[in-house]
Amino acid sequence: MRPEQIADIRNPSDPNLHPDNSQIAFVVAQLDLEADWTATQIWRWDGTSVAPFTAGKADKSPRWSPDGSVLAFLRAPEPGGKFQVAVMPTGGGEPTVITDFSLGVSELEWSPDGRHLAVVAREWTPEWADLEDDERNRRPRRIDRLPFRANNIGWTHDRRDHLWLIDPAQVADPLCLTPGDYDETGIAWSPDATEVAFLSPRHPEFGLESGNHVFTVGVGGGEVSVRSEVGMWSNLSFDGAGRLYGVGTPDHWGHPTTLSLYRFDSDGAVALTGDFDRNLAVPAPVTAPAGPQWLDDGTARVLVEDRGTVAVHTVTGDGEVAGLIAGRQVITGISFSGDGSTAAYVASTTTNPGELWRWDGGTATRVSDLNGSLAADMASPTSFTIEHEGVEIEGWVYLPAGEGKVPVLLNMHGGPATQYGWGFFDEFQVYVGAGYGVVAANPRGSSGYGKAHVRAVVEQWQTDMPPDLRDLLAAVDRAADAAPRLDTGNVGVMGGSYGGLMTAVVTAADQRYKSAVAERGLYVWNTFAATADIGPWFTRMYVGDDALDSVETMWAASPLKGAGSITTPTLIIHAEDDFRCPIEQAEQLFLALLRNGTPTELLRFPGPENHEMSRSGKPKHRVERFEAILDWHRRWLRG
Repeated sequence: MRPEQIADIRNPSDPNLHPDNSQIAFVVAQLDLEADWTATQIWRWDGTSVAPFTAGKADKSPRWSPDGSVLAFLRAPEPGGKFQVAVMPTGGGEPTVITDFSLGVSELEWSPDGRHLAVVAREWTPEWADLEDDERNRRPRRIDRLPFRANNIGWTHDRRDHLWLIDPAQVADPLCLTPGDYDETGIAWSPDATEVAFLSPRHPEFGLESGNHVFTVGVGGGEVSVRSEVGMWSNLSFDGAGRLYGVGTPDHWGHPTTLSLYRFDSDGAVALTGDFDRNLAVPAPVTAPAGPQWLDDGTARVLVEDRGTVAVHTVTGDGEVAGLIAGRQVITGISFSGDGSTAAYVASTTTNPGELWRWDGGTATRVSDLNGSLAADMASPTSFTIEHEGVEIEGWVYLPAGEGKVPVLLNMHGGPATQYGWGFFDEFQVYVGAGYGVVAANPRGSSGYGKAHVRAVVEQWQTDMPPDLRDLLAAVDRAADAAPRLDTGNVGVMGGSYGGLMTAVVTAADQRYKSAVAERGLYVWNTFAATADIGPWFTRMYVGDDALDSVETMWAASPLKGAGSITTPTLIIHAEDDFRCPIEQAEQLFLALLRNGTPTELLRFPGPENHEMSRSGKPKHRVERFEAILDWHRRWLRG
């Protein structure tokens, strides 16, 4: 791939199987370089072929009504606008937008009886509601709690996400089910349509600590019922008997870990899959629908992260887990019929960004060809394993066409509790297209390999040689055993977020690297803890319980501590509205490398670009980012 070819990719997501199994609605996203936006449109498989179903440029979240007569979805006037609820007949026609929330809608789900839609909508708090935009931008902000801003959202102290009840026929005004000074998310309807479950952080120390509670509220509103203690909960669902479930852990300081399925009984949360050592809530890529989806027979279908793949598993009411749809692929959304005989899902492979599949009684059939011509030119990887210190570390090598030696780019993923694997990654294809051999691995700290693997880095970054560093330092040479074309004397290194952190750590520990790109990284825990939207609790989870009380502990874990040893020419890339790893992190590393005399540049992308810029930023910025990375490696790695 060339950088501009990312605009040729059509990314499918969020499949929704029609109640009679005859058709599938799903979303297709594609970059528009000329307009500089990412258009999202709802497509439909009609039983024969796929084609656009809506004409908007910002449509998403398709949901069929229970009787199949209406499709509800979210629509914005244009990409980047505020989403509202729209409805249209299943047979097609002009959609009708039926809401007008001041800051838009983020979630919607039909009630099982089809009478209502539950939505999560954002509204200004009373102090800010009646102001003009100019006055909102001018007025000083009086802040009295955390969090007050969030990555990819912006300010949060002046707005609230609430749960609302919508009449799809517009007979009544929206009813706010959860008024007050909290935020809600994660809709799940009870099977009798009398109550809605949701998630909300309402413990006294929320903001300073992680975690949330599970609640239910009746369709008439009123008092909410607390259904769980504080924990780390997501993916709520009800089974056919009306029992409520969630995925997560009751330990709200438990991250990183493997997240299990729990049932919320009157006497507390009961673990169903606690012995299954894999994640039932995939951290990345975004999955929708993700499950659990409960079937008529009392079993559930869930997406599971496992050794570089995302697969579909069956979970019984007793918590027994078994594989159902697997393979060298990453499934990002699945929708089942009530009897479990039919499903629609979206999956990507290492060479294809994604296609829509239909699954019937064990047989999967691809029903779209969104990226076939592009996929034909993509490079396939070779997998390898690092076996040392009693562990196995999985990795992949991508090579350009030809026979000669190629310079190497060691890539490190974010998280660290995410994984590389058997799904499509445009970055690898762009670097291969520029003539590099790409090496990627899942060191200790990555998810997809069980609890011991993902927690191996906790309280280790303040040591001289943490386990993930040892794994990554071994990756290039072990990869070269599987792919001798790799020129191990000509190696660059790069990564974003946790990968940016490790870029600084790796280049401080080993001077073999001739070129480095550190992107949106965490370099100084001391300031990250106070400036990042997740700072207080993320710092404690990874650096240790006493980290926030110890300047020395946070500094010992900070990559900047070793910056004096970095001699590798380093390009630092950061977005100015990154609130996950604020740009002051990049500025501190930049200053340290300048003081070293290390060749360095700081590439700043203006707001509203944030921590997600490389994945969902403005198309022109994404292409310019690629061009800057390739230029830097061309200068320092290839001369």
